[in-house]
Amino acid sequence: SGSKALAAVGSTSPITSLFITIFVGLSIGANVVISRFLGAQNDKQVKKAVHTSLVLSVISGIIIALIGELIAKWLLVMMSTPAEVLDQALLFLRITFIGMIFLTIYNFESAILRASGDTKRPLYCLLISGVINVSLGLFFVVICKLDVAGVALATLIADATSALLLLIILIKEKGALKVSFKDLQIDPRITKDILFTGIPAAIQGMLFNIANIIIQSGINSLGADVVAASTVGLNFEIYIYYLITGFAQASITFNSQNYGAKNYKRCIQSTRWCMGLGFIFTMLLSGIFILFSHTFAGIFTSDQAIIELATIRMRYILAFEFLNMTIEIMSGSLRGLGNPMISTILCVIFVCGVRLFYMFVIFPHYNTFNMLLIIYPISWATASASI
Repeated sequence: SGSKALAAVGSTSPITSLFITIFVGLSIGANVVISRFLGAQNDKQVKKAVHTSLVLSVISGIIIALIGELIAKWLLVMMSTPAEVLDQALLFLRITFIGMIFLTIYNFESAILRASGDTKRPLYCLLISGVINVSLGLFFVVICKLDVAGVALATLIADATSALLLLIILIKEKGALKVSFKDLQIDPRITKDILFTGIPAAIQGMLFNIANIIIQSGINSLGADVVAASTVGLNFEIYIYYLITGFAQASITFNSQNYGAKNYKRCIQSTRWCMGLGFIFTMLLSGIFILFSHTFAGIFTSDQAIIELATIRMRYILAFEFLNMTIEIMSGSLRGLGNPMISTILCVIFVCGVRLFYMFVIFPHYNTFNMLLIIYPISWATASASI
């Protein structure tokens, strides 16, 4: 649909990420609590935690969607979104927020299954919804000419599908993870435990993304071509991030289960294995993306100027993703061990604080794309060293 449509979707990424990290953080709380009860072999509490988590997913999804709809335009204007892409970006956001509840429910459902070590069935459901997303995206954009609205609608339908498939799986599940509609209620004590771990994780993610919104405003000030190129590069950072998140989630689950079983030696082993494997796979995938950066960027656009700018972002950021990996896995380990605030405080200081200082004090004097990008490895390095 052209570079403007690409820039419109890309300019919304920090905003959607901001809201997604809220319920992802809360779902981490559900993962930790359920894993701990499973480790302690307390099926009664597992059942309460599962049903409490699902109710919380619906409530938080509705709240996030309403807030998002109310402040969507304000956020885009605050980020200095280029005028030529503002209307398309706002349309994309409004449709996206309507579907937030499905994404919220899916993440909580995934957290329930992952707490027991089951990462396969959430993946299968996501593969199905991914095929639906791509197929409908091509249909809506290429055939129906819906541009950004088509992309957003395809994602909404895909998210609803994955949430429904996981709900069916949980209803048919046997044992403590089985979901029954008559048991859907909030247990105050379990809710408190979920929020104790989930809120710091949500705050950490929110502040990360607030800092990224400030950075995005700097990118937006450099023009639509830079926004489009940054969007292309960001896609590959997202792939790396979810690889990192996979090992971080494994660290949360293993540490929580072993902490609940009072097997503290295996907590240490779990963290070491996640760090080692996370480093290997992060560097491997980052290296592939950097080595073939022109080819990968060419998937999204044929504009050579945008491709060149995109490869700059890929080289500046992907080479240092192993620092981000350290932050995420160590944060996950601390949450699994019942210490969610430590990583949050350190990341607020050494990631968000450093990025905001850089954007408001240094970048105004050196406002180029290259100078803006180096804030990512600088902030990751300070945070990973502190954790």
